[in-house]
Amino acid sequence: MSTPTPAAPSLSPVATRDWRTPIDLTVLGAIWGCSFLFMRIAASEFGAAALVEVRLALGALVLAPFLWKARAQFPTRRWPLLALIGLINSAVPFLLFAWAAQRSPAAIGAICNAMTVLFAALVGSLFFGEKIGTRRALALLTGFVGVVVLALGKADGASVGGAVLAGATAALLYGVGVNLVRRHMQGLPPAASAAATLGSAALLLAPWAATHWPTHAVSAGAWASVTALGVVCTGLAFLLYYRLIHRVGAATASTVTYLVPLFGALFAWALLGEAVTLPMLVAGALILGSVAVSQRAARR
Repeated sequence: MSTPTPAAPSLSPVATRDWRTPIDLTVLGAIWGCSFLFMRIAASEFGAAALVEVRLALGALVLAPFLWKARAQFPTRRWPLLALIGLINSAVPFLLFAWAAQRSPAAIGAICNAMTVLFAALVGSLFFGEKIGTRRALALLTGFVGVVVLALGKADGASVGGAVLAGATAALLYGVGVNLVRRHMQGLPPAASAAATLGSAALLLAPWAATHWPTHAVSAGAWASVTALGVVCTGLAFLLYYRLIHRVGAATASTVTYLVPLFGALFAWALLGEAVTLPMLVAGALILGSVAVSQRAARR
């Protein structure tokens, strides 16, 4: 998901089987898949810093009513940590994905994004004492092989290694962010927490974005893309994701991970004419397969 990856709120699912679930998963996967398309369209005109600033600000505005309602739960002492999490879980990964979008097909970022699940397990094991197990360790290794395959590939004859490195680093930061949120933001309303971290990240990035604001006229298409990226793919997508977690639980909701690269590649191929190469297919299969094994092992 090219959005900050939240920890599941401590809510019990009220239903485990519901006809709405596959629809919501598909819609959410399509929305987050679209985020890579929108970045690909807008990044070249906005540049990474300005694009991410608009995205963060719009996402925070969409969720601001939830933060206002829960403002008593966000005293001043919480805000330094919220700002740090906003940088790790939003601002820097968004910048990396936007930078990659300027230099590679949209599918590259979408495939790298799926590594978030694997990096979250790795970070939990290395720094927070979580047991990873042999099966999950092999899944991690397989996923990293997929990243290498992706990095060695080319798009339109040009190397995409730099973009893959940026995307994988962004996924690593999401993995760190997941663990920080789980341990330091439990009990806080998730939508309000997202508004706080996004808003903090927007404020911290604002000076850099101001000095890197495009000096040329930005097209209507680029503005439409970055607006959709902030309002729909960041703000509204969070609301749908939390609603899904509440209804079916975090484990089921997390299966949206498998859909995002598929939609990202599909939209880029259908709407931008970007080719889906053999290395992309092989890398996608390795990464998504490793994510599936890792999640199944974690549930045992």
